[in-house]
Amino acid sequence: MISITNNRHYLSGLPKINIPANANWTQQGVPIAGGHGGGNGTNQLYWPHGIFVDDDQTVVIVDHANNRIIQWKNGHTTSGKIVAGDKGLGNRYNQLDHPTDVLIDEETDSLIICDKGNQRVVRWSRRSGTTQGEILIDNIKCFGVAMDERKYLYVSDDGKHEVRRYQLGEKNGTLVAGGNGKGDGLNRLNKPRYLFVDRDHSVYVSDEQNHRVMKWNKGAKEGIMVAGEKGMGNASTHLSYPNGLFVDTLGTLYVADSSNNRVMRWTQGDKKQGTVIVGGNGKGKGAGADQFNIPSGLSFDRYGNLYVADQYNNRVQRFSIE
Repeated sequence: MISITNNRHYLSGLPKINIPANANWTQQGVPIAGGHGGGNGTNQLYWPHGIFVDDDQTVVIVDHANNRIIQWKNGHTTSGKIVAGDKGLGNRYNQLDHPTDVLIDEETDSLIICDKGNQRVVRWSRRSGTTQGEILIDNIKCFGVAMDERKYLYVSDDGKHEVRRYQLGEKNGTLVAGGNGKGDGLNRLNKPRYLFVDRDHSVYVSDEQNHRVMKWNKGAKEGIMVAGEKGMGNASTHLSYPNGLFVDTLGTLYVADSSNNRVMRWTQGDKKQGTVIVGGNGKGKGAGADQFNIPSGLSFDRYGNLYVADQYNNRVQRFSIE
């Protein structure tokens, strides 16, 4: 069912995946990380945020309230491995402060992390023996990070309500979305969260406080609403505090509709309404296998299986494609 490139060409650090527009996923999720209550054990998570799935199905997780990044290898469901932070809350080079998002830079075999509480973006080598990170960008109220195939880094700033693009090593960046102050106009954002960059270098932004997802084409002065046109609500035309998002090669958008406790799909060109693919559907908030309690980050593996960071259930759930 899934068509995927066989080379290591990545967009936003993720494999190019074609998911059929009518694909379905099992409604019963399987916890592949956490699920043992909130805590700081290696088998636990505490408010997971952004997640990233590598091409070998290794899942890298922002363990937000534990101030660390932890990874789970495919099939190793009993415990994870801490790969950054976990030295207590702080601003030293070996510490993190409530990180929110992460990606893998395959070329340098490193993690790029939004270290939100420290208002910085850091790079942390994945090589064994690494004990600290290096600062790439500082004095930024970052939330989401993404990368395109040219190695440009995109960072959302929920203090300035904008998204900037950076060459690695650059400190100021180029404005690519928002930047006109907080608001709900097409040229404004209100608490931009997660990002996705497609092959045309269009930037998708979960515009959380505006309850919508915006697409900013390369060079555009304003964005296009691609999901949640009708404002906050729980109908199929609405979103409520959207967070993690993913766009496949067909242009289909997937978004974690956090306060509605569901994941939704918007097919290209259909801005009016989306469809619920997991959660929601009257199930409400909960800890069941078919429920969420504030989903945050989401991603897909190379086979089209869906992974969701289920924040207040302190777990990451996998929903297998059918």
